[in-house]
Amino acid sequence: MKQTKLDYINGLKGIGAGIVYLCHFVFAFYYGMYSLEAADCHLPGNLDIVIGQSPLNTLFSGNFAVRLFLVMSGYVLCLGYFKSRDKKRLVTSASKRYIRLLPPILVSNVLICLLMLLGAFRNVAVSELTGSPWLAGFNRCEPNFMNAILEAVFGCFFVGTNQFNGVLWTIPFLFLGALLVYGVAWLIGDKKWRYVVYAIIGAAVLMTDYAGIFFGFVLCDVMHTQEKLVIWVKKQKWLLWLVFAFGFYLSSYPSAGAHLEGTIYGIIPIVMVVPFHLAGALLLVAAVVCLEPLQKFFGWKPFVKLGDISYSLYLVHFPVIATLGCFLFEILYGKMSYHLAVLLVFVVTTAVVIGISVVFKNYIEPLGKKGERYVESKFAKNK
Repeated sequence: MKQTKLDYINGLKGIGAGIVYLCHFVFAFYYGMYSLEAADCHLPGNLDIVIGQSPLNTLFSGNFAVRLFLVMSGYVLCLGYFKSRDKKRLVTSASKRYIRLLPPILVSNVLICLLMLLGAFRNVAVSELTGSPWLAGFNRCEPNFMNAILEAVFGCFFVGTNQFNGVLWTIPFLFLGALLVYGVAWLIGDKKWRYVVYAIIGAAVLMTDYAGIFFGFVLCDVMHTQEKLVIWVKKQKWLLWLVFAFGFYLSSYPSAGAHLEGTIYGIIPIVMVVPFHLAGALLLVAAVVCLEPLQKFFGWKPFVKLGDISYSLYLVHFPVIATLGCFLFEILYGKMSYHLAVLLVFVVTTAVVIGISVVFKNYIEPLGKKGERYVESKFAKNK
């Protein structure tokens, strides 16, 4: 498959979704890699802690992956506008945002509620076997279809309700955050003084999760309107590689934010996990946008394919871990070594997660696209 100019963006989305999946799997079965506490370890010699304190933790750093996903979303949302300067695109995109996001959330919530009613969620019981208090904290509410539907159509979009699907806490930032950047772009996206307003808004949202999508939007503006600056930066290859390296360092900061004495992260005198991960994501994206070798790497076909199903994968992966994954682990536990049981569970769970994600991508997500086309037709009639 020949790479297109923006394949690397889809590849980055795929990597982000994959990291979130690995994060939740690791938190469920090797919690010590996150907590960095000896009592939570399963590997010999407390190797869990060694891995968790090393840059390898980036592979399962869900906190970083969410910031990367938000930054990428902010970057992509107004990409068409900054290229065309057509404000109508902003209005149309804003009007379609809810319709696009809703169908997979609604279907997954209904299915999750059904699984809860059937007693399929085994995460609480398995948390006793794996020693993961994190795993026990989900799907503890009373299953009710009306509540599941209300969460899907309203709660998760406006207040971050996530009783049925834990990952829905990010939806307000993907929805309301998108409306924020669309509105800002429409109001001042063509003004020379817009960067002053950007700075004010950036300061206001800095300590919230709206920061990721907003600063991703600002990065997109800079990369597509400040031609002289971008041309100069792209010529400084050594600087861009330093930006990438420093971005990776910040991105790999362990999410626990503790027990880091004597590690490469212990030299930082303050602990600010979310800001570190946000800054790291921004620097990584900025470097990738400017460096062709990185674009080729992140545009690798498997990454792009994963990016194609990233939204559905993000929504369905935890229910699969908490039902099928935990059910299999209960069967295998005690019949073989802990690590072999986890490996078998990982293989089966990963295959099922990908399979369901493909089904959602092919049959559920298109429902949102049909809604988008309906909105577009209404706008076309009103022109």
